[in-house]
Amino acid sequence: QVQLVESGGGLAQVGGSLRLSCAASKNIDSFYKMGWSRQAPGKQRELVATIGDSGTVYADSVKGRFTITRDNAKNTVSLQMNSLKPEDTAVYYCDANEENDFGERYAYWGQGTQVTVSS
Repeated sequence: QVQLVESGGGLAQVGGSLRLSCAASKNIDSFYKMGWSRQAPGKQRELVATIGDSGTVYADSVKGRFTITRDNAKNTVSLQMNSLKPEDTAVYYCDANEENDFGERYAYWGQGTQVTVSS
């Protein structure tokens, strides 16, 4: 079973920055895609950013402010969040996706880390 552990959440001021990290319990080379999503109170979970074989994808709401990177040597994926806004307040989840030799795909999720942006 793959474990993903997020860290780096917390309280930030409007316009400030936070860096989230997600540590995987196995070599992330096996994941064809990793990403971050978020869920604000009373709202559905939404994709924030992904990084994979086809490059990076960002939600329109975070383009130009957030950057997703992966470090295969450290088995981590990170999300650098700059110019934070109150609407970025949410629980942020890391996910990892892999495909086995039979073409079966599996997705794994972390427990989430709270990000709160206050004015």
